[in-house]
Amino acid sequence: MAKILSLFETEYDLAKALIKGDAYAQRMFYEKFSHRFLAICCRYISDKMAAEDLMVESMMKIFDKVSQFGFKGSFEGWAKRLVVNEALMYLRSKKMLEVGIDEVNESLNSYNQSLDFESDELMKLIQSLPNGYRTVFNLYAIEGYNHNEIAEMLGISEGTSKSQLSRARAILQEQLTKNERYGYIV
Repeated sequence: MAKILSLFETEYDLAKALIKGDAYAQRMFYEKFSHRFLAICCRYISDKMAAEDLMVESMMKIFDKVSQFGFKGSFEGWAKRLVVNEALMYLRSKKMLEVGIDEVNESLNSYNQSLDFESDELMKLIQSLPNGYRTVFNLYAIEGYNHNEIAEMLGISEGTSKSQLSRARAILQEQLTKNERYGYIV
């Protein structure tokens, strides 16, 4: 943000330039945040090309809706929330939030369990979770939403949110404890 802020002094100045449709501000915003927003999209959508498309669509939505930013709180936080909402709408439109037991078994069987868990590998493990589990895990553990907010966002009950988080954690814990690096044999 330092490079952008040196040109716009504050993130609010950047937001004001975006509201005016300043093409230079749009380019600077895209260059600064596209990789962050792509990472968010990849946390929700395991298909890299679909995640890239979603990130671009999210950027367009941010530019389109920037006038709705109320200049209360962080502009970056507002934009991230919009990206998360776009990812959730994508999952809903593809009916990818429902999780069946066959999908859980398929995800576990297809995942390479011989990894040393560095941050990239941990993200791959999270991406291997079934869509519903991964979505709730991301919203709760990474984005910081509570179960009531998650339930409202996804149109599920609070109990379902808690259950899916619990199951996601159990799968992740099982995968981590099976890893040779931690003293267990795969």
